[in-house]
Amino acid sequence: MTPLRTCNAFVAATVCAAISMCTAVAAQVPSPGSRDKATEPARIAFSHALPQLDGGHLNITVVEVTYGPGESSPPHSHPCAVVGYVIHGALRTRVQGEAEAVYKAGESFYEAPDGVHLVAANASAKTPVKFLAYFVCDHNTPLNVAPPGTTGAGSK
Repeated sequence: MTPLRTCNAFVAATVCAAISMCTAVAAQVPSPGSRDKATEPARIAFSHALPQLDGGHLNITVVEVTYGPGESSPPHSHPCAVVGYVIHGALRTRVQGEAEAVYKAGESFYEAPDGVHLVAANASAKTPVKFLAYFVCDHNTPLNVAPPGTTGAGSK
């Protein structure tokens, strides 16, 4: 064979091998309707639009919060947007003007800036709750502040 024909034969063999590999890989990927969420390597657990922020001063802080059985925080407010994710247990929460909600392990939630937390508590009297709170701030501020018209802020 001439060098040109050898090159063309090599390219053709490589393309055929690539097509065969792609077909084999595609056969292993489940269709969207048949996916098992527990075995997916990545999934969108939560998505929510953020308020207008000053992009030149963004800061994120992640806080791990644990309430023992029956524990809670006094009323408080967060000056920044918060995204929460419950690691284990169940969190009972109520923000002024909203209905009370219970979030269980694996669930996420959003809290708008300056919402007054009237309830932030472990929903169980027997097991602790642990959750992550992701604070997205565009200014230097404490993460917890006293609600308007009160003094002091909860430690959690």
